[in-house]
Amino acid sequence: MSVLLSLMAMSIAGPLPIISHMEAQEPIRIGIVTISDRASRGIYQDLGGPAIRECLMEILSCSWEAVARVIPDEQPLIEQTLRELCDQGKCCLVVTTGGTGPAKRDVTPEATEAVCEKMLDGFGELMRAASLKFVPTAILSRQVAGIRGRSLIVNLPGKPSAIRDCLLAVFPAIPYCIDLMEGPYLTTNESVVKAFRPKK
Repeated sequence: MSVLLSLMAMSIAGPLPIISHMEAQEPIRIGIVTISDRASRGIYQDLGGPAIRECLMEILSCSWEAVARVIPDEQPLIEQTLRELCDQGKCCLVVTTGGTGPAKRDVTPEATEAVCEKMLDGFGELMRAASLKFVPTAILSRQVAGIRGRSLIVNLPGKPSAIRDCLLAVFPAIPYCIDLMEGPYLTTNESVVKAFRPKK
């Protein structure tokens, strides 16, 4: 009887709305972290973070939101920020700029390795190869990439032009990497970057 009443109620009210996968999922969040003592103190304007955001706006065709941070070159704070963006912020991708050189206070790679469960060496190799086409000092850059949970963390250099060169070089592999981590489905503007996904 209760089943019959339920069916009658459904026929009166009409069919239940169908929620698509895209409507049900959380918004795509991308962390953008500028690591610089002087920018964090307001001594000079942060150029790296806005350069990342601008480049991502060109690359991505899907809807996304940026979660930006500007912090000093302090390893414990970098680690804390990366953990927060990945774990609490639910960012599928976290892109950092700055702190990847050989100077004493350049500790971004060390902080990234400390919070990641898996390192992806190919990212750093390709970024350095791309930058070497423009400057011989690219071999001094120590940027790395790795996975924490369902988040991909990618270090970029601090110079805006180098940020663009490196991000365009590695981004074809990023959407599929996030697929493998069971993250959101990223789509790209193919006139800028064509995402590679194996044919099913």
